[in-house]
Amino acid sequence: MKRNVPLAICLGFGIVMMVQFFVPHPISVGFYDLTTKWVRIVSAFALVLGVGSFLMYHTEKLRRRRTGWLYSIVALVAAAVSTVVGLAWGVKQTSPLQNYIFTPLLVPLNASMFAILAFYMASAAYRAFRARTKESALLLIAAFIVMLGMVPLGAAIWHRLPDLAEWILSVPNMAAKRAITFGVALGGIATALKVILGIERGWLGGGKQ
Repeated sequence: MKRNVPLAICLGFGIVMMVQFFVPHPISVGFYDLTTKWVRIVSAFALVLGVGSFLMYHTEKLRRRRTGWLYSIVALVAAAVSTVVGLAWGVKQTSPLQNYIFTPLLVPLNASMFAILAFYMASAAYRAFRARTKESALLLIAAFIVMLGMVPLGAAIWHRLPDLAEWILSVPNMAAKRAITFGVALGGIATALKVILGIERGWLGGGKQ
């Protein structure tokens, strides 16, 4: 019973939402708007649950002095300060303290994170662009042309190199991106149908029983 009721609700809502997408009747549109409001309410409760889990995890980690418990102190203090500042000045108002939290703190942290990510991307590109096979060699040549065509040095070497790089991005690359997009869309449809029909039951907290 604990599994059949959620499966029935999922099946019913899945069928209704598909029907309202293809049949834009005022009744179905109104039902969609009502469902969207309920989703927002559930999302608010999910946010409260997530914050509670965040506090419990770091509090327990701090109490037991587990590895990295000093970072838990930073996380808890940052969450408390952000909450107090947000509740004191509201969302629509701007205060110097809010600007100080965002500009001197969050912006440099985001820049540092993306800078570190750039080194990981460079390392991954180095491993992927080793010309061991014909496909990897083709990928290496195309990447070299595109990177060289995006900088002024490429135009200085050959004036048609930027046009060639743009063609690689617009034609072969776009065709591959569209194929990947179609594959992702079909995979999403298949996954949604498996959930609606009760084939995939991992979201119930267990296997496929």
